[in-house]
Amino acid sequence: MKTNVLKFFTTVFMFLSVIIYAQTEIPIQHTSDLPTIIISDEISLHIISPEPIQFVDLSSDDLVGDLPSQNIARVKLHNTDENKRLRTSDKIGIITVVGQSYMAQYSIVYSNFESSVTNIQIQPTEMQPLDNLNSDLSNTELKKLAQDILKTKAKNPIRKAKGFKVNFKLNNVYVRDDYIFFDLSISNSTNVPYSIENISFSIDDKKIYKATNNQSISVKPIYSYSDQKGFRKKYRNIYVFKKFTYPNSKVLRIRLTEKQVSGRTVELEIKYKDVLNADLI
Repeated sequence: MKTNVLKFFTTVFMFLSVIIYAQTEIPIQHTSDLPTIIISDEISLHIISPEPIQFVDLSSDDLVGDLPSQNIARVKLHNTDENKRLRTSDKIGIITVVGQSYMAQYSIVYSNFESSVTNIQIQPTEMQPLDNLNSDLSNTELKKLAQDILKTKAKNPIRKAKGFKVNFKLNNVYVRDDYIFFDLSISNSTNVPYSIENISFSIDDKKIYKATNNQSISVKPIYSYSDQKGFRKKYRNIYVFKKFTYPNSKVLRIRLTEKQVSGRTVELEIKYKDVLNADLI
């Protein structure tokens, strides 16, 4: 009797497992369903990703490539005697591009005419989402959150500093999971345009008795919404950091410097309580 009951429950368990697997299985994509890219001799294909590329797989020895930048994969035909056998419309292989949150695949077809494209941008419809097991936000997700912040009107700043008729403000601090977002604004009340050399972040002692006693720890953002390096009147940007802490005896110093020999420099000091009072986004 016990044996029959055990067999019954084993059968039910296996049946339910098959149903759950069928519902959660990632859809299979066949090569015939992939977007097609035509590639020709001596012409490089540049695949532009909306977020940093983690790796690229080339399924054929007829293809070679590299990553000239974190968002661009460059692929071209391998210049060998063997690939001279290729004829127009021959299928060469598959290119797989993996980003932080997606995978995209393309079927590569050869043409001996100069009819190939030189660059493509990976479209949302071509992205197969990947499960983010470590819960890290991708650059695409950080960009969307930064855009949401920029849509809000900057009101009363949390911290502000002024120098050389340049106003430097911390509009607000936001937090999402293990990420801290700093909303910064700069306004220039002169007619001389401001060229940004650097906006640096460091954790420094509140009181500096001697220069040799100051312990300064540089912290770098993992993401910046804009790479704008100059402005005439107003500038606003979002800087994102992975969660960090610092004691009450220290401050987060944000230093704005200009691209000039006698450049205008302004500093903001952010207390840790400003970070603790961050708004949720």
